[in-house]
Amino acid sequence: MLDKDRLCEFLVEAKKSTYAAGDSRSEKIEKDFSKTLIFRDWNRKYHDNYFGWEPYGGREVVFFKGQPVYIMTYYWAVNEDISDLKMIYTFLQESLKLIPLDKPFRGPREYKKDSLAYINDFVWEINNFSGEEKILENGKEIYRAKYMGGLVDQRK
Repeated sequence: MLDKDRLCEFLVEAKKSTYAAGDSRSEKIEKDFSKTLIFRDWNRKYHDNYFGWEPYGGREVVFFKGQPVYIMTYYWAVNEDISDLKMIYTFLQESLKLIPLDKPFRGPREYKKDSLAYINDFVWEINNFSGEEKILENGKEIYRAKYMGGLVDQRK
């Protein structure tokens, strides 16, 4: 049986070490033009693979002893009238570093800094969840993402 608490701990560590790590992360460009971020520990692997830049979408998969146990798919975009993408994605990465241990889907329910607000609305638990995150600037939505996922291959 999969230990959900240990999976959540691993997801927090992996996510903080990959996309949320900002410029310190290491990503690989694949032959299909996608990009991959990988984090490993003893017998677990986190694999984040995405396509595009703006907008973009992808999936995260966690493998335990080589077998997939968790997946999350996502798609997001910044409003077309926004020109400072770096500011938005820097704030997003800062928000994602605050990922809650008990709900390691994306960032916290809410985070505010200066004129920006990160809002993350999600339902359910690690085994089956969906959510939507937004970034607001002075109350105006400038970014939106949708995601969903859960455990896979659990019925034997």
